[in-house]
Amino acid sequence: MPELPEVEVVRQQLHAHVVGATIRNVWIGRDDIVRQGLGHLPWFLGARLNEVRRQGKSLAMVCQHGQERRYMVAELGMTGLLLFDRRSVPSEKHLHMVLALSHARQGALHYWNARRFGRLHALDEMGWDAYRRRRWGVDPLTVSANDFLALIKGCRGRVKALLLNQQRIAGIGNIYANEMLFHAGIHPHAHGCRLSKKRIHLLFEAMQHVLIEAIHQGGSSIRDFLAPDGSPGQFQNRHLVYQKTGKPCPHGCPTLIRRLVTERSSFFCPTCQRR
Repeated sequence: MPELPEVEVVRQQLHAHVVGATIRNVWIGRDDIVRQGLGHLPWFLGARLNEVRRQGKSLAMVCQHGQERRYMVAELGMTGLLLFDRRSVPSEKHLHMVLALSHARQGALHYWNARRFGRLHALDEMGWDAYRRRRWGVDPLTVSANDFLALIKGCRGRVKALLLNQQRIAGIGNIYANEMLFHAGIHPHAHGCRLSKKRIHLLFEAMQHVLIEAIHQGGSSIRDFLAPDGSPGQFQNRHLVYQKTGKPCPHGCPTLIRRLVTERSSFFCPTCQRR
């Protein structure tokens, strides 16, 4: 499932290849993929694509007609892809949107999603503001250390559950929550309010380190993820604990990695990760 690093990789490639383009045509494969603003799609014809923003695990293509600005928001969900080349699309059956572009390094952008957990939204300024307020917490790459400390200290539940709560911290999923907790030496079932300031600071540093390194590696391609240019990510080759059940602890201690099955599987070292 695309998490923050994968979505940021997509944003960076879209910024490099389609910003400045004009939308010539919008093709929608099935109407129910557009959750909001289906009737507004004709507005985007002839609009200039000025910017690509990331909001948690969603992408917003900022388009402009004269002085008016609107947003084409793509949620990737569990299997969603945004691809430049139609030949990279895994199957035509699940191709849900094509943006035909002019004056761009790429001639089209294709939205593909096999499981259709993702959606598209066509929003005006008011709709975009409401979307951001309703759906997302702080961004883990821009949140301050002090705000992160307050967020964790205010958590009476398990710290991993907080990391996965998109209304509190936007963009982290199961893969990266496991990795950053291992880097910080914190048990996934530890309670945030019981962690010392020092350990929360270690988690803050681990969070940013893991996410930034994953972005540099093009994200993690465990099943479906491809960047818009069709390339897979490589960070899965650097996972230390995710799906490593029964393997030796990467820190060199004699303990084997264990798996905890709750709402989402947790992978951890019982020796190195304390509550």
